[in-house]
Amino acid sequence: MTFWMIILLISYLAIVTFGYWMKFLNLNHLKKYGHQIPEPFKGFIDEELLKKTSDYTLEHSRFGYLESIFNNVILIIFLFGGVLALYNSWILSFNLSFILTGILFFFLMSLISTFLDIPFDLYSTFKIENKYGFNTTTPKLWIFDFIKSIIISAILMFIIGGIGFWIIQASPGYWWLWVWFFFLIFSLFLMYISPYVIEPLFNKFTPIAEDYKELEEKITAMLAKIGLKVSRVFQMDASKRSKHTNAYFTGIGKVKRIILYDTLLEKMEEDEILSVLAHEAGHWKKKHVLKRIIISEIVGFVGIYISFRLLQMDWLTQIFNIKPDELFNNFFAKLLILGFISSIVSFPITPLSSFFSRKHEREADQMAVNLTGKPDGLISSLIKLSKDNLANLHPHPFFAKFYYSHPPIVERLEELKRMKPEK
Repeated sequence: MTFWMIILLISYLAIVTFGYWMKFLNLNHLKKYGHQIPEPFKGFIDEELLKKTSDYTLEHSRFGYLESIFNNVILIIFLFGGVLALYNSWILSFNLSFILTGILFFFLMSLISTFLDIPFDLYSTFKIENKYGFNTTTPKLWIFDFIKSIIISAILMFIIGGIGFWIIQASPGYWWLWVWFFFLIFSLFLMYISPYVIEPLFNKFTPIAEDYKELEEKITAMLAKIGLKVSRVFQMDASKRSKHTNAYFTGIGKVKRIILYDTLLEKMEEDEILSVLAHEAGHWKKKHVLKRIIISEIVGFVGIYISFRLLQMDWLTQIFNIKPDELFNNFFAKLLILGFISSIVSFPITPLSSFFSRKHEREADQMAVNLTGKPDGLISSLIKLSKDNLANLHPHPFFAKFYYSHPPIVERLEELKRMKPEK
């Protein structure tokens, strides 16, 4: 094992160990305080439901430990056990074109990873989710979803890989710029067509039922206040897979489609649904999605240029004892190694990203209060969502600050109670 390989392994293990320690800290905090009903939830949940909530979090977390350990062991064996070098040589032995070699290299790895994940997905879906009353997926539906996911992934891999590797081959000196531009355009295109092409392959979207037409009118009127035009309000048959609840927007620009889970319509009152959508509208009004896209593209632009420079060097493959290759210069193995190193380098950014995400959520909450005139609807909807989804009511403060994209629910409810409509 080379010196730099040891450094990378130690760095990766340090990050993994830190993550396990954080989860351990979070679980111990839950065990210590999980029997206490937080103030905002008093009168809404009892000790039995609180215990069920804690048990659900603990069981999911413990199972997550096992899955994470398995995945990390596989990754370490693949990268540091010499398997990558053998895999790279095997793929190159087919003597395919540059484009086909790249597609095969990454698609086969993705496929293997997907199949290795099957036992964990099955256990999570049919054991844990069943145990706590969430799962409504049948084995037949799971199989069809799995097959469709594989097909869609293959199509996207062939499109992205085919065009991306063609650009690299056609413009060896400036591919980093054209690939970045292609990814930008394709991701925006995917955001546009996904609600019409991909999502309907998994769920049925129907115009909101006649019983909810008055709600649809109120949604349209509310969102018009901030310049959002609603093309249609749809309900989605989420209940055929899970009892979890949600709602979201789709579409680019000022025209949006509203998607309401049928489970949400069943469990929430009108003012609660309006508040949930007002929160989502707040993200649009504050341009949170646009800001994230811009930051992501700036980081991606810088990252892909640095990658372009690093990929011209041989030290990436030398670290992992991969034999020189004159035809493709081990380009795909270098790309994989670079992705692994990037995950290590970018890890310290995690709490910063979480911080800004929580800031955006608070701004969206304030916008929801502005649109509805009071925080009551959002407060009651969040309490119901937390109850129905068995959310952890006692996360460790340090864990929440590092990983949580939303403020911890108790803290969020207390902040909402203090919010007043802004003039």
